[in-house]
Amino acid sequence: MSAGFSNRIVSAAPRVLVVDGSKVVRQLISRVLQAELPAAEVVGCASGAEAQQLLEGGLLESGIFDFITIALRLPDMDGLELARYVRESAPQIYVPIVVVSGDVDDRLHRRALGEHVTDYFDKSLGFQALAEFIRGYVKPESSAEGEVLYVEDSRVVALATRRMLEKYGLTVRHVISAEDALAWLETARAKDQVGADIVLTDVSLKGELTGGDLLERIRREYGYSKGRLPVLVMTGDENPANQAALLRAGANDLVEKPIEETLLITKLLFQLRVARHLRLRDEAA
Repeated sequence: MSAGFSNRIVSAAPRVLVVDGSKVVRQLISRVLQAELPAAEVVGCASGAEAQQLLEGGLLESGIFDFITIALRLPDMDGLELARYVRESAPQIYVPIVVVSGDVDDRLHRRALGEHVTDYFDKSLGFQALAEFIRGYVKPESSAEGEVLYVEDSRVVALATRRMLEKYGLTVRHVISAEDALAWLETARAKDQVGADIVLTDVSLKGELTGGDLLERIRREYGYSKGRLPVLVMTGDENPANQAALLRAGANDLVEKPIEETLLITKLLFQLRVARHLRLRDEAA
């Protein structure tokens, strides 16, 4: 990550580019973003060609953004085609690019979003959630609450990651195996508790069970939904089929290794917020 990008990420007035063929969607995103980030400058484009023309400003300030959202389907091109164009434009190499779509699910499960996309967002979660999601990138929270059940068998990696999470105010319970994690969850369940607000697990673990096995037990044996107990899986396996299998098994999201702090924290805090939102919604129903 370049120094220039790092400086822009903490900008008091982040610039966000919203590319969507729907004027209503662009206005909704702009409205909720400016409520969450009053100083933000939101620029809307109705097509891929219009966005390309704007981005061709090159090194000029007008062509540089802190964050870009792209609809999966644009009037004149596929959103992923635009994402590839952005990555090939030197000043925009490191900018977070998030696909915002209501039909992202199928491509996500096939891990077909491509290497040019930083992340994805399911529009069904609502535009307020999207604004919070974007805020996590352009203006990361300095503190948060929540208990993380962290499963990692490397004590060196665990120490560094635990310090990273605790720096944000999160409570971390570290265990070294899926078996230990299940024992903790079982003890909590006996007390009519879940045992954590989110599970962060590596896929490859010492012992008989993998992180994938842990995920399957949480979803099938314990019956915890993605909202009840979010599971964020860390993996060094770039095989799309294996990543897709984890998502189908019920992972809320994946974080590829080596871990990049901003991406991990953004994803983890977002899953905590969404889970809290879903629990409150279910309680009110």
